[in-house]
Amino acid sequence: MTILYIKCCAACYLNPSLKGKVMNNIFKNIPNDLSSEVFEDLSQSKNIKIERIISKGHSSPEKGWYDQVQNEWVIVLKGEAVLAFDNKPDIKLNQGDYLNIAAHQKHKVSWTTSEEETIWLAIHYD
Repeated sequence: MTILYIKCCAACYLNPSLKGKVMNNIFKNIPNDLSSEVFEDLSQSKNIKIERIISKGHSSPEKGWYDQVQNEWVIVLKGEAVLAFDNKPDIKLNQGDYLNIAAHQKHKVSWTTSEEETIWLAIHYD
Protein backbone atom coordinates (compact mmCIF):
# COMPACT_ATOMS: atom_id res chain seq x y z
CA MET A 1 0.00 0.00 0.00
CA THR A 2 1.30 3.43 -0.92
CA ILE A 3 0.89 6.16 1.66
CA LEU A 4 1.01 9.79 0.59
CA TYR A 5 2.15 12.52 2.95
CA ILE A 6 0.93 16.09 2.77
CA LYS A 7 3.86 18.38 2.15
CA CYS A 8 3.91 21.75 3.84
CA CYS A 9 1.92 23.89 1.45
CA ALA A 10 -1.02 26.27 1.34
CA ALA A 11 -3.20 23.65 3.02
CA CYS A 12 -0.82 23.48 5.99
CA TYR A 13 -0.76 27.25 6.19
CA LEU A 14 -4.56 27.42 6.23
CA ASN A 15 -4.95 24.36 8.43
CA PRO A 16 -1.76 23.68 10.49
CA SER A 17 -3.28 20.48 11.88
CA LEU A 18 -2.60 18.85 8.45
CA LYS A 19 1.17 19.28 8.65
CA GLY A 20 2.95 15.93 8.55
CA LYS A 21 -0.23 13.84 8.69
CA VAL A 22 -0.70 10.74 6.61
CA MET A 23 -3.33 11.14 3.92
CA ASN A 24 -4.60 7.87 2.56
CA ASN A 25 -8.03 8.97 1.35
CA ILE A 26 -8.49 11.77 -1.18
CA PHE A 27 -11.85 12.70 0.39
CA LYS A 28 -10.57 13.06 3.97
CA ASN A 29 -8.93 15.99 5.77
CA ILE A 30 -10.93 18.63 3.93
CA PRO A 31 -10.16 21.98 5.58
CA ASN A 32 -13.13 23.70 7.24
CA ASP A 33 -12.02 27.07 5.88
CA LEU A 34 -12.43 27.05 2.10
CA SER A 35 -12.45 30.81 1.67
CA SER A 36 -9.50 30.25 -0.67
CA GLU A 37 -8.99 27.40 -3.10
CA VAL A 38 -6.71 24.71 -1.64
CA PHE A 39 -3.77 23.20 -3.56
CA GLU A 40 -2.01 20.23 -1.94
CA ASP A 41 1.04 18.51 -3.42
CA LEU A 42 0.55 14.77 -2.91
CA SER A 43 3.68 13.60 -4.69
CA GLN A 44 6.34 15.20 -6.83
CA SER A 45 9.49 14.31 -8.73
CA LYS A 46 11.55 15.96 -11.45
CA ASN A 47 9.03 15.33 -14.26
CA ILE A 48 5.69 14.90 -12.50
CA LYS A 49 3.59 16.53 -9.80
CA ILE A 50 0.35 15.10 -8.42
CA GLU A 51 -1.89 17.46 -6.51
CA ARG A 52 -5.29 17.57 -4.89
CA ILE A 53 -7.25 20.76 -5.48
CA ILE A 54 -10.31 21.67 -3.42
CA SER A 55 -12.65 24.36 -4.71
CA LYS A 56 -16.01 25.59 -3.46
CA GLY A 57 -17.50 28.39 -5.52
CA HIS A 58 -14.03 29.45 -6.69
CA SER A 59 -12.92 30.57 -10.12
CA SER A 60 -9.73 31.89 -11.66
CA PRO A 61 -9.19 35.66 -11.76
CA GLU A 62 -11.05 37.34 -14.65
CA LYS A 63 -7.87 38.58 -16.25
CA GLY A 64 -5.11 36.22 -17.26
CA TRP A 65 -4.81 32.54 -18.06
CA TYR A 66 -2.94 29.53 -16.75
CA ASP A 67 -0.15 28.95 -19.28
CA GLN A 68 1.77 26.03 -17.84
CA VAL A 69 5.04 24.56 -19.10
CA GLN A 70 3.88 21.02 -18.30
CA ASN A 71 0.90 19.01 -19.57
CA GLU A 72 -1.89 18.62 -17.04
CA TRP A 73 -4.25 15.67 -16.73
CA VAL A 74 -7.15 16.51 -14.43
CA ILE A 75 -10.20 14.65 -13.11
CA VAL A 76 -13.10 15.92 -11.02
CA LEU A 77 -13.61 13.34 -8.29
CA LYS A 78 -16.47 15.20 -6.61
CA GLY A 79 -18.45 18.30 -7.50
CA GLU A 80 -18.71 20.26 -10.74
CA ALA A 81 -16.62 22.79 -12.62
CA VAL A 82 -16.32 24.64 -15.91
CA LEU A 83 -12.96 25.15 -17.61
CA ALA A 84 -12.56 27.98 -20.11
CA PHE A 85 -9.96 27.91 -22.86
CA ASP A 86 -8.40 30.71 -24.87
CA ASN A 87 -9.22 29.19 -28.27
CA LYS A 88 -11.69 26.36 -27.54
CA PRO A 89 -15.24 26.06 -26.21
CA ASP A 90 -15.76 25.84 -22.45
CA ILE A 91 -15.91 22.36 -20.96
CA LYS A 92 -18.20 21.42 -18.07
CA LEU A 93 -16.76 18.73 -15.83
CA ASN A 94 -18.96 16.59 -13.60
CA GLN A 95 -17.93 13.91 -11.14
CA GLY A 96 -15.70 11.41 -12.95
CA ASP A 97 -14.99 13.61 -15.98
CA TYR A 98 -11.35 14.07 -16.93
CA LEU A 99 -9.28 15.69 -19.64
CA ASN A 100 -5.74 16.36 -20.70
CA ILE A 101 -4.59 19.96 -21.08
CA ALA A 102 -1.52 20.29 -23.30
CA ALA A 103 1.41 22.40 -22.14
CA HIS A 104 0.85 26.10 -22.93
CA GLN A 105 -2.88 25.59 -23.64
CA LYS A 106 -4.24 28.72 -22.01
CA HIS A 107 -7.06 27.86 -19.65
CA LYS A 108 -8.78 28.89 -16.44
CA VAL A 109 -11.52 27.76 -14.08
CA SER A 110 -14.59 29.85 -14.83
CA TRP A 111 -16.90 28.20 -12.26
CA THR A 112 -17.08 25.61 -9.50
CA THR A 113 -20.23 24.74 -7.61
CA SER A 114 -20.78 26.43 -4.27
CA GLU A 115 -23.16 23.65 -3.16
CA GLU A 116 -20.34 21.24 -2.25
CA GLU A 117 -16.59 20.89 -2.48
CA THR A 118 -15.17 20.20 -5.91
CA ILE A 119 -12.27 17.80 -5.44
CA TRP A 120 -9.83 17.59 -8.32
CA LEU A 121 -6.86 15.33 -8.89
CA ALA A 122 -4.32 16.99 -11.18
CA ILE A 123 -1.23 15.40 -12.64
CA HIS A 124 1.33 17.78 -14.17
CA TYR A 125 3.85 15.97 -16.36
CA ASP A 126 6.42 16.45 -19.13
